[in-house]
Amino acid sequence: MAKKTSLKAATRVETGTGRLNQMRRDGWLPSVIYGRGTETKNLKVNAKSFTELLAKSSSDNIVINLEIDGEGTRLAFLQAIQHNPLSGTATHVDFLAIDENTEITAHIPAHLNGESPGVKSGGVVEQYVHAIEIICLPDDLPDTLEIDISGLELGDSLHVGDIIYPKGVRPTHAADVVIVHIGHAGSGTETEEAGATAAAAATTEATASAASAATPAAAPATKP
Repeated sequence: MAKKTSLKAATRVETGTGRLNQMRRDGWLPSVIYGRGTETKNLKVNAKSFTELLAKSSSDNIVINLEIDGEGTRLAFLQAIQHNPLSGTATHVDFLAIDENTEITAHIPAHLNGESPGVKSGGVVEQYVHAIEIICLPDDLPDTLEIDISGLELGDSLHVGDIIYPKGVRPTHAADVVIVHIGHAGSGTETEEAGATAAAAATTEATASAASAATPAAAPATKP
């Protein structure tokens, strides 16, 4: 399971592009926390500390003990990161205020393990889904989903419904979405089309699920 990490934060009153850019130059990362039953609050976190936090994590799905100066510690989920389109550095962060009983939605990296007999026979591994959207409680959030392909022969596939998920974790994708297939080497266009179809199906399913599921909170309409 993913480990909770701590991050110090402070409230901020600065708003507006000019002031926020100056804040970034001073080493701060503008952020906001919101959630059901929680007042939306503008925050700032140390940019270097946040970058180090991301570097130590296997994905952006992080449960954080957010230590807000003068207000105590709040449990939060890293909801969204905005990046500079040129440098790629983080420019703004959204935190979702949660508690131990709040279900969260996350995209967890799918790691393939084992050696497929089909590959030994000359086949190739075709992974169509590299991150699986799941729903779980904060304490059940996995770092990765380990997928064993050691039983796959040439032509076999593993679907979302074939995977054994950690306790408390359930996928949002349809059970028949293909995660990985052992294809024939040089299958060319057919392989590409199959991959595109599987990826599109997974994306569509996840989008529909996210739209229909009851989420713990909605992001504020606007953020400074």
